[in-house]
Amino acid sequence: MGEILLEIRDLLRLACVPRLGPLKIRALVARFGDPGSVFQADPRELIHVPGIDKKLASAIVRHDGEQFADHQLKNINRIGGHILPYWHESYPHLLKKIYDPPPLLFVLGNFAETDRHSLAIVGTRKPSAYGQRIAEAFTTELVALGMTAVSGLARGIDTMAHEAALKAGGRTIAVIGSGLDIPYPPENRRLMHRIAEHGAVVSEFPFGTKPEASNFPRRNRLISGLSLGVVVVESDPDGGAMITASTALDQNREVFAVPGMITEKRSIGPHILIRDGRAKLVTNVDDIIAEFPLLAASSQNRPEETRSLPELTLFETTVLDILTEEPMHIDVIADKTALSTPDGLVALLSLEFKGLVRQLPGKYFVKAAGW
Repeated sequence: MGEILLEIRDLLRLACVPRLGPLKIRALVARFGDPGSVFQADPRELIHVPGIDKKLASAIVRHDGEQFADHQLKNINRIGGHILPYWHESYPHLLKKIYDPPPLLFVLGNFAETDRHSLAIVGTRKPSAYGQRIAEAFTTELVALGMTAVSGLARGIDTMAHEAALKAGGRTIAVIGSGLDIPYPPENRRLMHRIAEHGAVVSEFPFGTKPEASNFPRRNRLISGLSLGVVVVESDPDGGAMITASTALDQNREVFAVPGMITEKRSIGPHILIRDGRAKLVTNVDDIIAEFPLLAASSQNRPEETRSLPELTLFETTVLDILTEEPMHIDVIADKTALSTPDGLVALLSLEFKGLVRQLPGKYFVKAAGW
């Protein structure tokens, strides 16, 4: 076993010692030089490390953890992933700067140097059509500027952000609150593997860890820790996106909030952040990149993007002209365009195929972001 792999194995052993968190692990390794030396230390030496009492020192010395470590290494190799210790050169630059970076990361895919320019897009698991449209549009524009989109692979806004980044040919990072072998939600397993091909799927939790509720606040601090800032699109006042916004502020990262309708519960979270001065109100991507001078300069120098509509039939043009970001039922569309319902559906399905329209449950339709 190579020296680096041996150090990762010993770090895995340390990571499974009860009551031994990221800060204590880093303090121990800093004191004794490498993870293996921690296990060889005398308990009387261990208690001189801040946070290590006699009971914990005794637990470290008695702890084995070799079977656990070997199991983790076997599983990460099986899925083609890798484990990054916090001292590795590929460990994310932004994450190293937070108060309590994980001592190791389980990674499927790869980080890139350009991930230093990352923004998190987070929000409710049950977004409105407006929220979906904003998440898609903002993410598409941000990755066009060379930014990496970070989110949590959850249903709703997270999924929209990842999908939009991939569709735009950009990079995206998903942070999950379970082991890499138990993606959550399970229906996003295929999306997880697509993300790994064009970015990274990251967890601080070992294989076999189920998506328990207590894991997600820890996961949320990594979402913000990997990012220059966090964009909250829609969230209940007690939603997970609000936790991510709080951890971002604790980490001295920027927080942005998208306003919504005052009658929508999903808008309460962003409105609270704006009201309390904890987030900048943003209505477009320019509002976001204005907080990052280098990105703002790059944005001003980029050539104006021109997008032309594909060739459309008369019926398709008629339908597209009356659609907005608000969901519209097929019966309303037929009434406004004077088309029969079958003709309207044919036009809508063709527009959806061309990427100009999105269909929502219940035969509702909205104009796609950017059109």
